Amino acid sequence: HVQLVESGGGSVQAGGSLRLSCAARGYTYDTYCKAWFRQAPGKELEGVAAIDQHGTTSYADSVKGRFTISADNAKNTLYLQMNSLKPEDTAMYYCAAVRACPTLTLRSDTYYYWGRGTQVTVS
Repeated sequence: HVQLVESGGGSVQAGGSLRLSCAARGYTYDTYCKAWFRQAPGKELEGVAAIDQHGTTSYADSVKGRFTISADNAKNTLYLQMNSLKPEDTAMYYCAAVRACPTLTLRSDTYYYWGRGTQVTVS
């Protein structure tokens, strides 16, 4: 049974930083494509960042230069380092994974496994 468990969310002032973590249980992470998504109240789910099994990354334009996605395969954990946070970054953040992705993408329908989310609030 595959589980993704996010942590690290919280409340922070604009300009601050947070690091989100997503621990994978039930499978080995290194061959999977992994991503972070977010959803603000009343808005659609948005792809934030993705990383494939080769370490190639992709970012939404809104977070380029501020967010960094990384994976520690030894710890089976995905990270999202968020710097220079803005109020518009406020959302529930979800991690997601899929066994393989021919093309790295931020489309939510690509990903099969999802965590329950962690709230990020920027004021």
